[in-house]
Amino acid sequence: MKIAMVGAGYVGLVTGVCLADFGHDVVCVDNDRTKIAALRRGEIPIYEPGLAELVKTNVAAGRLVFSDDLAAAARAAEVIFVAVGTPSRRGDGHADLRYVHAVARDIAASVEGFTVVVTKSTVPVGTGDEVAAIIATANPEADVAVVSNPEFLREGAAIEDFKRPDRIVVGLEDERARAVMNEVYRPLYLNQAPMMFTGRRTAELIKYAANAFLAMKVTFINEIADLCERTGADVQQVARGIGLDKRIGPKFLHAGPGFGGSCFPKDTLALVKIGQDNESPMRLVETVVAINDQRKRAMSRRVVAACGGEVRGKTIGVLGLTFKPNTDDMRDAPSIDIIRGLLDRGAQVVAYDPQGMDAARSVIEGIAYAESAYAAAEGADALVLVTEWNEFRSLDLDRLKATMQAPVFVDLRNVYRPEEMARNGFHYVSIGRPAGSERAEQAEAAE
Repeated sequence: MKIAMVGAGYVGLVTGVCLADFGHDVVCVDNDRTKIAALRRGEIPIYEPGLAELVKTNVAAGRLVFSDDLAAAARAAEVIFVAVGTPSRRGDGHADLRYVHAVARDIAASVEGFTVVVTKSTVPVGTGDEVAAIIATANPEADVAVVSNPEFLREGAAIEDFKRPDRIVVGLEDERARAVMNEVYRPLYLNQAPMMFTGRRTAELIKYAANAFLAMKVTFINEIADLCERTGADVQQVARGIGLDKRIGPKFLHAGPGFGGSCFPKDTLALVKIGQDNESPMRLVETVVAINDQRKRAMSRRVVAACGGEVRGKTIGVLGLTFKPNTDDMRDAPSIDIIRGLLDRGAQVVAYDPQGMDAARSVIEGIAYAESAYAAAEGADALVLVTEWNEFRSLDLDRLKATMQAPVFVDLRNVYRPEEMARNGFHYVSIGRPAGSERAEQAEAAE
């Protein structure tokens, strides 16, 4: 099939490349000519494992091209995916739909013949209706079917998620689009990917409901972690104990500094606004948003406490800046609030991240960057593990201790075992777990 992918950001690029890898002819369109020129040179603007190789393979095969000419791409396409940004609107938190609406108008001016227009962007309920109305008003002769096909891609595992999805949700009002969307995803049938057809508004809400539910799981286990610290329980064991219940499941039950990224923060806030607009308040989600914001800010106070209550003039090493491993995405990353909190208290911060330092420079000012984890630890009064990249999971503890000014290690992802850190002479602080000596006492009591 001939497919136009409008928007060469994270979702658009991954989706377009994977569709090309299925054998479709894909044109990825973006109005950022610098980005398009870079993509044509084989330079990938985001870090996603395996993406660069797929781009190279499909460009060489002639199935994938990059363009800034939306009109030409729309005229030739049987299916047009809209994958432009829908950030939180400044001032009120609503999803900003200006880019979606602009693309709809551009499509209306160029589309020829029956075409399926697919909103891949995360959009509020009713946006598909708006897109259809914009196209119909701008070009009453346009023969289009507007479909909602939300994405469920995890950054760092997006290619695997696309090719082996849990489900493919397609919301439509025009039955002609059903056969077209079945053809788009036909290569997945060998994997028995479940296609779920719904109404358009239902599909739009499924995306928000899914992200809000996962965000609630993260927030729930973080609050349980706080209770564990007060009562001497171990949050990791609590999480495993409840996660073995098939009704709950183990995923998204890892205590930490709060959620960030491109989806959860903006989508939970947008769902709150959707509820308010429809006089159906999302009280649970409102609480999740508030707790998560407070938690990220509180993490810097945890570091200060680990340093004896004062960090002015002290050097704090930070390991990990991105909101999760295997991405360079800094959007709403917990590290931002943590570092700003430390800077406000007079600390000097030296940070290292395997992929995120270039992006971090545009959002965090006043810190130094190191070339490795050990360089970030050199002379540090404390080391804070914020993002659980694999290379941080087996650090040489003797080397760390020898190079640090003081052996203070704040592990916000519970990567290390408290008893191991205690044996190596570290003052170790983690999330929702007893310290090393307390764990040893618990083990002895259990015996």
